[in-house]
Amino acid sequence: MSGPMTGIEQFNHPAFAAACEVLQQAGYEVESPHLAPELESWEAYMRHDLALLLGCDAIAMLPGWEQSRGARLERLVAEALGLPGWYIDEGRIIPESLYRS
Repeated sequence: MSGPMTGIEQFNHPAFAAACEVLQQAGYEVESPHLAPELESWEAYMRHDLALLLGCDAIAMLPGWEQSRGARLERLVAEALGLPGWYIDEGRIIPESLYRS
């Protein structure tokens, strides 16, 4: 799962937790940055999150991901790896292609 965190109250953890629940209820195993251990820098979080992404079969994007430097990077990696992508919004999984022009 990927989405904005920096500069958002509680690092957007409530939105990540809600989206995590939606995906788990749909039967997916979820890797989410809101579950990461406390690390010392943005770069350390990105190393952690990108390592998790490499083991995933898809990526789910939260609203506002377009304004997040980290989420844009994660999306770019997912696209390069040919991973399917979805949006999670208002409790729904929207299986639209993230990569269409």
